[in-house]
Amino acid sequence: MSDLRIERVSGDAALRDWRHVHNEIIPTGVLSLDEVRERAGRYVLDVAYLGDVLVGCTTVRPPTDDEPAATVIARVLPAHRRQGIGGRLYARGLAQARDLGAGVIETVVLASNTDGLRFALANGFTEIERYVLPGDTVPYVTLRLSS
Repeated sequence: MSDLRIERVSGDAALRDWRHVHNEIIPTGVLSLDEVRERAGRYVLDVAYLGDVLVGCTTVRPPTDDEPAATVIARVLPAHRRQGIGGRLYARGLAQARDLGAGVIETVVLASNTDGLRFALANGFTEIERYVLPGDTVPYVTLRLSS
């Protein structure tokens, strides 16, 4: 997979690509381009391409005084799963979170994303919470990386 290219989101094209992946994988939490722009100011957002084909994205939410855990989320479009892309995205996000000072790593997966839950559990995460956002019916699952 030497032609996997992971880039920091900058510019409208990358923002749109990140948004596309997010909205396909999280259909209950569709984001506008302005909302993605705002997130790019707070979080580390990357997009991944296999050659010139968009295959995934990541979000790293840095730890804060109020929330000491960093959140690392790797998303891979369904047609590109089980090819090692998620592992590469996750490894990069984990390194970014640690560079930002995270001692505790969490992730969040939409409960209906069985591939994402399986990936998180296989990579050492343990479920710590389920919650449903107002107006939603599908819960989100928060998982913490076991030390």
